Amino acid sequence: MAKKNKKDSKASEAVVKLSPEKHAGADTAAIAGLYKDWFLDYASYVILERAVPYIEDGLKPVQRRILHSMNEMEDGRYNKVANIIGNTMKYHPHGDASIGDALVQVGQKDLLIDTQGNWGNTLTGDSAAASRYIEARLSKFAIEVAFNPKTTVWQLSYDGRNKEPVTLPVKFPLLLAMGVEGIAVGLASKVLPHNFCELLQASIDVLRNKKIDLLPDFQSGGVADFSKYNEGLRGGRIRVRAVIDKLDKKTLVIKEIPFGTTTTSVIESIIAAVDKGKIKIKKVEDNTSSEVEILIHLHQETSQDTEKAIEALFAFTQCEVSVSPNSCIIEEGRPRFMGVNDILRVSTRNTVDLLQMELEIALDEKERDWHYLSLEKIFIEKRIYRALEVCETWEQIIDTITKGLKPYLKFLKRPVTYEDIVRLTELKIKRISKYDSKRAEEKLAAIEADIKQIKADLGNLKNYAIAYFKDLLKKYGKGRERKTRIESFESIVAQNVIAINSKLYVNREEGFAGYGLKKDEFITDCSNLDDVIAITGDGKLVVSRISEKNYFGKDIQHISIFQKNDESTVYNMLYQDGNKGPVLMKRFTVGGVTRDKVYDLTKGTEKSRVLYLAVADDTYAPKVEVILRPRPKLRNKIIEVDFGELLVKGRAAIGNVVTKFAVSKVKEVAVKGGKNTTAQSSDPDKKKVQAKLEF
Repeated sequence: MAKKNKKDSKASEAVVKLSPEKHAGADTAAIAGLYKDWFLDYASYVILERAVPYIEDGLKPVQRRILHSMNEMEDGRYNKVANIIGNTMKYHPHGDASIGDALVQVGQKDLLIDTQGNWGNTLTGDSAAASRYIEARLSKFAIEVAFNPKTTVWQLSYDGRNKEPVTLPVKFPLLLAMGVEGIAVGLASKVLPHNFCELLQASIDVLRNKKIDLLPDFQSGGVADFSKYNEGLRGGRIRVRAVIDKLDKKTLVIKEIPFGTTTTSVIESIIAAVDKGKIKIKKVEDNTSSEVEILIHLHQETSQDTEKAIEALFAFTQCEVSVSPNSCIIEEGRPRFMGVNDILRVSTRNTVDLLQMELEIALDEKERDWHYLSLEKIFIEKRIYRALEVCETWEQIIDTITKGLKPYLKFLKRPVTYEDIVRLTELKIKRISKYDSKRAEEKLAAIEADIKQIKADLGNLKNYAIAYFKDLLKKYGKGRERKTRIESFESIVAQNVIAINSKLYVNREEGFAGYGLKKDEFITDCSNLDDVIAITGDGKLVVSRISEKNYFGKDIQHISIFQKNDESTVYNMLYQDGNKGPVLMKRFTVGGVTRDKVYDLTKGTEKSRVLYLAVADDTYAPKVEVILRPRPKLRNKIIEVDFGELLVKGRAAIGNVVTKFAVSKVKEVAVKGGKNTTAQSSDPDKKKVQAKLEF
């Protein structure tokens, strides 16, 4: 379908309407319609003419114009890229830089263009040499599948001096093979590249009505989890990892990198992670040339757990990346979101239609050849040309030939036209004198055999298309096997693999905590990704990311590293509601929280305070004695409290009333292990117990 040929600017067509209006005694001019449709025109132009590929040939306009220009220059030899760029500027009005960049990108995909010279390195990110130093020509594959002037729909170029294709008649799912990425006005397209051989086999499966499920394949290899690919539509996501092997006990080697990265960006991300203390690495060495080889030398302590080191590389560096596809294409002049499986089906149907068109054109040409050879045979063998000797005018010549052919018209398959007769008059005497009847019969027989075969192919078009795809696979599939391995892998929790590179200190009285307070109380070893939970004496709970120094509130009763959604850690608390309110007890866990938000663990009454707090795992419930202040007629001065009798609830639970009388002291009478402690163990396998026994 022909595209609308838009111009770069409509400034010459714009009409500025000025209507004078009076406002507060001043003469003003209101401009109407100046920008009325310009934004939409520009947005449409960028979408249709720059950023988004057409489903018919899978190309953006600049790519299509480059290939058309190269086909125009094609003579089997290499051309300077600078010359190709110059010739393409007849069709693409946006300058040599955009053409050169697009040409290099297409050339680096190693499918449509044969390259010569330094075309850069997609693995290292090195750029190509200047266009005057490198050369290119169309590949044999491109010549076979992408060009046919007889089936091409043409349009005028931007300046009207040349003709360019609306779309190239590509008989291959080129869009899915090369992939594409473009950003337009309010719209983006990101179609990931797929495997050459798998696309051809999938096209065959489409023709055989089999189910297809296409997955991307990247030149850089790697390992990918496509479980959420979603056929390349918006909302889908894939995770791609580098291939990391153990060279020895102290050395890892990266052999393949994820899609969209380079060895330079990967190494920079590793160095950044080391600088931030997330991973411990001694040295990184890049030996990449034609294949990736990045050596990672580990420290002595890190080398004891290489699996954890590899997981840390996945978690904190570009050794693992997440890619979000967005399969947007142009179909029938409009942008449309279409899954890759549907794109392949459309491409396969387009290929079948183009093959049918080519067969029909070939059939017409063969029948035309047969028709003219038959006319020539009759004209010479029946000596009709001799009757022309007595003709004196052009009309007599035409009339004589027409009458001479009339008895033999029943042997022809087409009516004889005026052009046919004119063509007979152009036969040279030399050709007539050397005419070989036997050879003419052989030519006619060969043409008839071709016609028969073409008609058979048209009658069995599906098998013909399948054979076409198989032939492409046989001729060009070698060396294009899948490079990206398909696997499913779990997400890595960063806190589990980050290097333990910090220490948590606290000043309980002033309410500060962090890794910079080295003169204060040491709590535990930690990493700079950990969250810290603190509970203050007034019953406030705060969770915050660890930093050099952070304020949590004065009189910190409990502080530790926070484990999100940890249901095994139970908080046992006694608190007094307000200044003279009752004493309540509660057992609770801390589930999901918002960082730096202050949560109240009491009823919220002013001057509430924590009387006792013990933090332990869910297998331990402390027992305490609540000693009341002496007062007249108070007989029982000690209340025994067993937290094991309470249900474990959420942090917002109010709790159960223990007493309404004033409390003098809270004494713990049963602690697992036989002693009270206010210290927190840094060993996660031990029971975590922290208690405030007196106030």
